[in-house]
Amino acid sequence: MNNYLAVDIGASSGRVIWGTLQEGVLRLQEIHRFNNGFIEKEGHFYWDIENLLRQIIQGLQQAKRLGVEECTLGIDTWAVDYVLVGSSGERIGEVYSYRDPRTDRAANLLHQKISFQELYAKTGIQQLSFNTLYQLSVHEQEELRKAEQIMLVPDYLHYRLTGISKSEVTNASTTQMLNLHTQDYDVDLLALLGLQRNQFPALVQPGFRLGPIREELVQAYHLPRCELICAATHDTASAVLGVPARGESWGYLSSGTWSLIGVERKQPLTSHLAMESNYTNEWGAFGTYRFLKNVMGMWLIQQVRKEYDNAYSFAELAELATAAEPFRSLIPCNDDRFLNPPNMTEAIRSFCAQTGQPVPNTPGEIARCIFDSLALSYDAYVREIEKMTGENLEELHIVGGGSNNEFLCQLSADLLGKDIEAGPTESTVLGNLAIQMIADGAIRDIQEARAIIRHSFAIRTYKPRPVDPNMLAEQRTKFHSLHFNRIN
Repeated sequence: MNNYLAVDIGASSGRVIWGTLQEGVLRLQEIHRFNNGFIEKEGHFYWDIENLLRQIIQGLQQAKRLGVEECTLGIDTWAVDYVLVGSSGERIGEVYSYRDPRTDRAANLLHQKISFQELYAKTGIQQLSFNTLYQLSVHEQEELRKAEQIMLVPDYLHYRLTGISKSEVTNASTTQMLNLHTQDYDVDLLALLGLQRNQFPALVQPGFRLGPIREELVQAYHLPRCELICAATHDTASAVLGVPARGESWGYLSSGTWSLIGVERKQPLTSHLAMESNYTNEWGAFGTYRFLKNVMGMWLIQQVRKEYDNAYSFAELAELATAAEPFRSLIPCNDDRFLNPPNMTEAIRSFCAQTGQPVPNTPGEIARCIFDSLALSYDAYVREIEKMTGENLEELHIVGGGSNNEFLCQLSADLLGKDIEAGPTESTVLGNLAIQMIADGAIRDIQEARAIIRHSFAIRTYKPRPVDPNMLAEQRTKFHSLHFNRIN
């Protein structure tokens, strides 16, 4: 088979991509794109999960109109959010967004029953207030008791399309509920939540063949005959698979709404320093682990752009930032105040005022503050990763939408003093397709897939320019201070 469809759904948009492999070149065609976003109702934030299913079906209908009669299909989405399913297959309640404020105190409450140290030793997963573990700990108990199955978002979409319920491991690991040693959901954590193991589907690896789309859907909506194959359903896992890396000594930065910066490892790293620094060990494909740091990424500039009524393109904001004074104002990107503020621009200005920094006023100054802060974040975390792993990373691959930001890529190369390999933008889709092609036998393994990706798509290299070492040391010190001496 040479028709592969990738459904890639992020927090702000989704698309259906048709991939084909032609004489060793991977070709992509976007056949359907749609908006996504959470809905606010009575002070809570929810996903419109039924609309996501409708959009997938519309994408499949378009594929058939374009001549695709048979194909494989893989789905990837964001992590941690889940759907409750009742005994008759019905959805129970709304699907909460991870940006919902209900988890603001959840971690503190749960850690009265189990320390983070014990939790990290079990799971190796960083503490984020919106991890599934914390979400479930504050979920309405009556709904949980009714739930026959608890499925993460891509697993639920699989279930609705095929009738088959499985839990794909790259996404399941982000729940902070998988035990690194038993390689299954942790029984102690389930007990703390009052849940049973049979409420979660059986774990499967990327490449697992789920089976065909339900015949009634094929007939009712005139769809191609698709076999669903589990991609690495966490979009970051797919993005890392789509990194066109060679050799061993490389790091990745998947740059989108979130910036995920890390390395691919064969073993988890759960040292005391890793725990204290809040690094995570998410499960990857083919027995790997994604040792990485979450950074509040392009979400910051996305929200600012909206607040300027989309009057500027992202490229224009980057150009305005270039002309603004460098390192005038900085923010700790991962501070919870930037997770989902009523107004991002005002949140940035307020932080700068409270910390005695010049307050950025113009769009260029706001954008410069964000990009300088992101580049210093990348610099700090790469140095931490090298210290913890004992490896010197020769280059950093930036993939995803952020790889198009020439200003931020060059700034990052300058601060890191390392080559930046930028692109491809569509790494998540490429990783999704790679798993399908490997499962289908069209590609031998992930090494061959990465070589094909590198051959098929343009990669831009940014060489580091000389930086005043005194200036760099000063900015690193200032940035470190902002992270550890925040204003409450």
